[in-house]
Amino acid sequence: MAEGLKLVIDALELNWSIRTLIYAKAAKGKAPVEKVAAKTVASGGLVLEVSEKVLSAITRRDNPQMVVGVFESHYRPLSDIRPARDETYVALDRVRDPGNLGTIIRTADAAGASGVILVGETTDPFSLETVRATMGSVFALSVSRAEPRAFLDWAKNSGVEIVATHLAGSVDYRTINYAIKPVVLLMGNEQQGLPPELADGAGRLARIPSRGVLIRSTLRLRPA
Repeated sequence: MAEGLKLVIDALELNWSIRTLIYAKAAKGKAPVEKVAAKTVASGGLVLEVSEKVLSAITRRDNPQMVVGVFESHYRPLSDIRPARDETYVALDRVRDPGNLGTIIRTADAAGASGVILVGETTDPFSLETVRATMGSVFALSVSRAEPRAFLDWAKNSGVEIVATHLAGSVDYRTINYAIKPVVLLMGNEQQGLPPELADGAGRLARIPSRGVLIRSTLRLRPA
């Protein structure tokens, strides 16, 4: 579900298949809305004019956007991905929070990643909360999914290097040369981190230093 006319237009321009267009009565007659409605009908979709109260119920917002598009979910098959040397993908293991997943997808898109790979039982990337948190990046960035063993087999056969974030990591992620070969940056579950199977399958374990932790540690080490 894409909330807002801009997101609906962006998704259509990126060739996502729209199933239903819903707009408030106040938006009727506006040229951009009429154009999107015509595209929806042409593609076999349904167009609904509703009250703002109905839109509030659909979006679970008190002040909803005037236009909402419902699109067909689309995962890119992992087997179709043949990474080039300068490409970086982000892989996520069992991310549970929709807001976290949406933020990571948006950040990966902004950073120039080529796609996001969901490993194991991860929250739905196309849920209302996740799409909202991506701010539309979910429509611009390919999303794939796989079980852990299938993911590791694909990485091995594709010639990518898995760089996993891990507490045992001895390499600062900022010192890694990401241009030598295709890289998959693998991050674990919010609470449990990476399971041994995925950590052992990584080419390198990297750490992400936290400035706040470093400062507090320094303060504790200072003599009284």
